[in-house]
Amino acid sequence: MRLLLVIKKENVDLEKPVNKLNNFLVLQKKIQIVLTLLLLGSFSQIKAQERVPFDQGKKYILAKVSVVGKISFNEQTVVTFSGLQKGQEITVPGEEISSAIKKLGKLGLFDEIAFYVNKIENDSIYLDLDIIELPKLNEVKIVGVKKSKVESLIKDNNLTKNKIVNENLITTTKNYIENKYKKEGFYNTKVTITNTPDTINGHQVNMLIRIDKGDKVKISNIDFIGNKQLTDTQLRAAMKDTKQKNFIRVFKASKFIPEKYKTDLEKVIASYKEKGYRDARIIYDSVQYNKKKNTLAIKINVEEGNKYYFGNIKFLGNTVYSDQLLNRYLGIKKGETYNGILLEKRIADKTKPDAEDITNLYQNNGYLFSNINAVEVKTVNDTIDFEIRVTEGPIAYFNKITVVGNDKTNDHVIYRELRTKPGEKYSKEQLVRTIREIGQLGFFDPEAIDPKFKNVDAGAGTVDIEYNVVEKGSSQVELQGGYGGGGFIGTLGLSFNNFSARKMFDKEAYKPLPMGDGQKVALRLQGSTYFQTYSLSFSEPWFGGKKPVQFSSSISYSKQFLNNYITRTVDKSKSFNIFTVQVGLAKRLTVPDDYFVLSQSLSYQHYDLNNYNTGLFTFGNGASRNLAYTIGLSRSNKGVNPIFPTYGSEFSITAKVTPPYSLFNGIDYGDLKNQKEYKTQYTGENRSDDYQQPLNNGDYYKTDSSGKIMSVGSDYASADTDVAKVDQKKYNWLEYYKVKFKGDWYTKVYGKLVLRTLTEFGFLGAYNQDRGVIPFERFYLGGDGMANYSMDGRETIQLRGYPNNSLTPVNANGDAIGATIYNKFSMELRYPITLKASASIFALTFLEAGSSYPTFKDYNPFDLSRSAGAGLRVFMPAFGLLGIDFGYGFDALPGQTKPNGWETHFIIGQQF
Repeated sequence: MRLLLVIKKENVDLEKPVNKLNNFLVLQKKIQIVLTLLLLGSFSQIKAQERVPFDQGKKYILAKVSVVGKISFNEQTVVTFSGLQKGQEITVPGEEISSAIKKLGKLGLFDEIAFYVNKIENDSIYLDLDIIELPKLNEVKIVGVKKSKVESLIKDNNLTKNKIVNENLITTTKNYIENKYKKEGFYNTKVTITNTPDTINGHQVNMLIRIDKGDKVKISNIDFIGNKQLTDTQLRAAMKDTKQKNFIRVFKASKFIPEKYKTDLEKVIASYKEKGYRDARIIYDSVQYNKKKNTLAIKINVEEGNKYYFGNIKFLGNTVYSDQLLNRYLGIKKGETYNGILLEKRIADKTKPDAEDITNLYQNNGYLFSNINAVEVKTVNDTIDFEIRVTEGPIAYFNKITVVGNDKTNDHVIYRELRTKPGEKYSKEQLVRTIREIGQLGFFDPEAIDPKFKNVDAGAGTVDIEYNVVEKGSSQVELQGGYGGGGFIGTLGLSFNNFSARKMFDKEAYKPLPMGDGQKVALRLQGSTYFQTYSLSFSEPWFGGKKPVQFSSSISYSKQFLNNYITRTVDKSKSFNIFTVQVGLAKRLTVPDDYFVLSQSLSYQHYDLNNYNTGLFTFGNGASRNLAYTIGLSRSNKGVNPIFPTYGSEFSITAKVTPPYSLFNGIDYGDLKNQKEYKTQYTGENRSDDYQQPLNNGDYYKTDSSGKIMSVGSDYASADTDVAKVDQKKYNWLEYYKVKFKGDWYTKVYGKLVLRTLTEFGFLGAYNQDRGVIPFERFYLGGDGMANYSMDGRETIQLRGYPNNSLTPVNANGDAIGATIYNKFSMELRYPITLKASASIFALTFLEAGSSYPTFKDYNPFDLSRSAGAGLRVFMPAFGLLGIDFGYGFDALPGQTKPNGWETHFIIGQQF
């Protein structure tokens, strides 16, 4: 028989059994611990009546270790992990056996570990290793929360099938869930976890997690004692994450989180330091729980101390920069009220990585190892003298630059965006800029970009940087929908934003398409009952591979049928077709700085009208051509997250121009204009039905009841000067210029709350006033900005709180003819709910105002239609941006007297 030598069981809390299974295991452990103690004491207790005699403390040669018990692991693998080897000299009992047990226990895979002496032959000893594996997870059930939360809880705790179930897993899962709900204000959350053996799947357990959140605990009041210089309201405002109940508050709930409460106490003291009270301190604080009301009451007793002022400020140790320059960065003068927080920020602002402080001044110029400290050297009455002690250190250089985590995107796509090059002088500014550029690519989670400093060698003056990135879905299926012109408009698009054209002939690269080179290919289909459009586009951000020059191209075809908005009938015999092709180049500039981009494009459009008579065009049959050159200058430094920018701005000004045909085509447009006016007056665009088609010589005629000709129009009104033909001649090649400006700012207001400020302006003009402004390329204001259902080159401008295109000039028949000039102003407050790579969600409120005008003479930038509202945006990598807005129009629509009121706008696919 075998002799039991050592028995050990890991990771069981004897005092706090978690469930029935664990109770049974605990009982086993208690019994085996007793046996172990007896055996270690004298080795006189033998498992069976027979025993294998051996000498305690004698050295044996290990002949073999046999693994017994039901395990799923390879026997030799287990023995290898124990560290015991055949032929090894061991002592029984001794360190070798204890070490083996520790090694196996650290694996966290076994519930019981036991060694037995099987037999002894001379100096050779044979051991049996009896182990029992920890159970594996079969299924998880969570009760007490909404079904929509269950999946995320399982994912966050990594409760996957066949995962080893040990005490660590149970404890960490329990703590995670309790802390999660405590952060949401459910301070009394209780979690119990029960494991039940699965009778079907062998050595597995089913886990049941019961969550009792209880009622949300709110802070009834926060009271301060001893404060005279700062009011309770001021001190409560300093506490950013601990707030008392207030129905007015929107973005901060009155929940109590101990860790954040401690931080807020420090902020209370910081608020005093900002006002000059350097010695302010908290004498005591108390948090009392009212069980009956389920609320917390907080009392904070402060001692304010005296008010202080800055005295002399002296710089020591600075050789690179003069005292005058450092003083300008410090921005603090003698005699000003002491502000300890401001002093810290001017030396090193930890809240802004790109702040203009003294530390960044040094670190942006290579002095990575510099150190700047403010030291109080003298205090006289209420005045404090400081020394700013500077340790400059050696200049540091970037050494090895690496990127990890890019599983799909090829290295060169990332490395060409890096501003930190090996051998170049260290610059924190370029490090921050690199993070922004990687985030702007759109291929990685911008919130997860993490530059790690490796091998920082002050002696050699070098530093290695490792950029850690997390890939996210870069391809999108665009599903866009909206109502416009009385019908639903749908869009289906496929956008591959990390395409690789060079791998198109590599069969193995199709997964499902060749990816990784940062190119973009998009196929878009849009349509409704009265129009269809098809487009294909391609862009390469580094054309030629050496410089940031973006090449873009697109081709599209559109077909629109005449639609009766009232009856919603479509006449497919009357159509308006457009063929478009466009190529463009955009180059990143270096002057004034490298945030500027100069873009140029050339486009050609062919408009074909087939019996398409509307209020917009005076001719229903014919063609127009649009050859245009567009040039634009833009600057964008917003970042880091392109979906939810928190800082920076974006400005752009563009001009779209056509050749001035009227200068060299030999047509007298003044004469054409007179002909049109004559024709309108005497034959009329709206002439009576009893005017018949022209005679052979082109004159119009009118007959009496018997059919006899009563009158004939002037020879001047010939067929060649028919109104429609005059306009057809005018618009054979479109002639115009179009100027647009857009300014977009992002500013952090408070915490994660971001203010977006936007202004837009557009103007469509004509070179030749006799020729006039074309009916194409106009602006249509109002609505969600998505109802671009008409294919005449128009631009739809968003102004929420009003129906689509409702703030656009109309003709005498009430048909929208588009504006030649518009302006718009918008303010949005945005707050992120989550910015995870799988889904980014943020809420917003907005104020907007804008207007459009038929001509420049009518332009009045202060005559605006105003609106306000709130909305929600959800960005998912596979589908783009989804959203909904509720806007209230404060002003009346044209021709009405009452405010427009509430409008609901659905956003699918559009990003703004």
